[in-house]
Amino acid sequence: MRRLRSLAMTVLMASLMAVPSVASIFGHDKAVPQWGLDAVRTKTPAYAADNSAIILYDEYVETVDNQGRSVEREREAIRILKPQGRHNTCEVSYDVDEKINYFRVWTIGADEKQYMAQDSDFTEEGDTGVPVMLSTRKSRIAHPPAVDVGAVVICETEELLEPYLQEAVWHIQNGIPAVYQAMEVDLPAGRGHSVAWHNYKGVTPTEVAPNHWRWEVKDMPSLILRDIPSRPEWGALAARMSVQWGEAAVDGKGNQWRAIGQWVTNLEADRPAPSPEITAKVQALIAGAPDFYTKLSRITESIQKDIRYFVVMRGIGGLQANRAADIFRNQYGDCKDKSTLVISMLQVAGIHAFYVPVDDRRGIVDPEAPSLIGNHMITAIEIPAEVQDPHLKAIVKGDDGKRYLFFDPTNERTPVGNLPSYEQGSFGILAAGPSSQVIGLPVLSPESNGMVRKGVFTLLPDGTISGSVDTSHSGPGGADLRMFLKYSDEKERHEYWEAQVARSIPGVVLDSLQYVQPTALDQPLEFHYKLTAHQYAHQAGPLLLVRPRVVGTDTLPSDNKPRTVAIDLEAVGRWHDSYDITIPDGYAVDDMPDPVNLDTDFASYHSTVTAKDQTLHYERDYTVKQVQLPAARQADFAHLEGVILSDEKATVVLKKQ
Repeated sequence: MRRLRSLAMTVLMASLMAVPSVASIFGHDKAVPQWGLDAVRTKTPAYAADNSAIILYDEYVETVDNQGRSVEREREAIRILKPQGRHNTCEVSYDVDEKINYFRVWTIGADEKQYMAQDSDFTEEGDTGVPVMLSTRKSRIAHPPAVDVGAVVICETEELLEPYLQEAVWHIQNGIPAVYQAMEVDLPAGRGHSVAWHNYKGVTPTEVAPNHWRWEVKDMPSLILRDIPSRPEWGALAARMSVQWGEAAVDGKGNQWRAIGQWVTNLEADRPAPSPEITAKVQALIAGAPDFYTKLSRITESIQKDIRYFVVMRGIGGLQANRAADIFRNQYGDCKDKSTLVISMLQVAGIHAFYVPVDDRRGIVDPEAPSLIGNHMITAIEIPAEVQDPHLKAIVKGDDGKRYLFFDPTNERTPVGNLPSYEQGSFGILAAGPSSQVIGLPVLSPESNGMVRKGVFTLLPDGTISGSVDTSHSGPGGADLRMFLKYSDEKERHEYWEAQVARSIPGVVLDSLQYVQPTALDQPLEFHYKLTAHQYAHQAGPLLLVRPRVVGTDTLPSDNKPRTVAIDLEAVGRWHDSYDITIPDGYAVDDMPDPVNLDTDFASYHSTVTAKDQTLHYERDYTVKQVQLPAARQADFAHLEGVILSDEKATVVLKKQ
């Protein structure tokens, strides 16, 4: 059962869990309802032939009371088409502020026999998938009998939802197709509503009763992306509708976003209040700071390093942060807690900062579809007009003319001023009271991220290559490696790095591996290693074929199939390689690859191979300038990937003299 709710705001999709009594919520020996019998008569359409299951009927009804609280009823019927479709049954999640009124499930087998799920056919599961989270949200899952190919599973549930959210997100596209779907919102007299669609043209509702609205969607195809390389996130592409009946039920997208941001502002209003302990800590941190950036980085790094990421959520705690004083005292918190502490500590330093609900998957938050949907919280720091510091890259000017620096305190290794690659090009909600707005997160310049790699190698006549490699990693790429170092031991690091090098040098052995990790997060992380690989070069009579691009591969998955979805390039950045290979005595260069020079608006790639005396020199520079391309640029993307792959495989021919 696809839960219809607004996603909360932590790095782990948080609005989480509790348990009602279950003895009275399941029916016993009730007949299949008429709507279920009607759904079973639906023929399986031809377009569903390759799917494991199909939704025949799915209807939500949100009945809203005068305080804006909703009772949600769902009716769903799913036909199993293949054995792997048996997992498509029914599930309801609930928290301490919610209550399951009833949950009934039937199966009508392929032989038309009818079964009703009993208490023993239901299990209860907590949210245990994330080791750094304690949550009160639970899920009730049905395992009905006779769920075989040809059977139809019929589910009916009613639930009293949390009182503090006045939005429903209707996910109308799934991994299986749907023949018929409907959504109803029954509102009290005089209460308005607003609707936004994502990746769907939308439909006009019918007013089935005074202020009772119904939307219907028919023949929705499944969204299957497993065979599409370099694609956006599934949730960024799946069709959905959001409906607001609270403060955001106003005209105009800008007004709706402003209302959502104001709601977040009000929810967190008193959370960042600094305690005496926080004030003393900040004053000690910024004492003697010579400039704005130094002051800012000292505060933000203290939160990144000292406040452990841990999630404890109960009811509204999935949306509302703890108080700054408690976070500081306990030395742990989730994304919204860390943002709260950033705002609090910067307030002591005289710097304004604001909450920014986002999603850590690019494309989920849609500026054309006002909604609270998202799974994460970051911070926007107001930068005074007179501050012009090259460290501060992730700046965007808001609609109010002010400059905002985006900072993610949950990402412990990306310094203030930079921004994780997965957030660049996304959108968030600047929760700044009356100035609240949807705002685009920047795509930074390539110089903000990347790697410099230098290698010196010796090639033997039998094809063995050995040498040393020094790498320097900066920006989000360096931050990822810092996290890898934090959560790995020496053996794991050696095995991981050797596996990475083996992608371009099969059979390689790392003879040593060292790293240098500066304390300052804005300084590059260095790796130094030595390697040996036998049969690296291939003998062909008097010839020796050697690949000058020794280490590294930068191709992204691509194909030539017609494409309808955007191309995700993952990250902007600049990656530079410089390799010297000493060739064996008695050999001379007989043939070399031509230089490679490709420049596009989204990327550039240049490489050269030169020879002097007994040394081959390979130089390569790869720059990515955008994080996403439209599907229409598939040919350009494929051409770039082809050029890179050809360069990585190109060989120098050495001839024995």
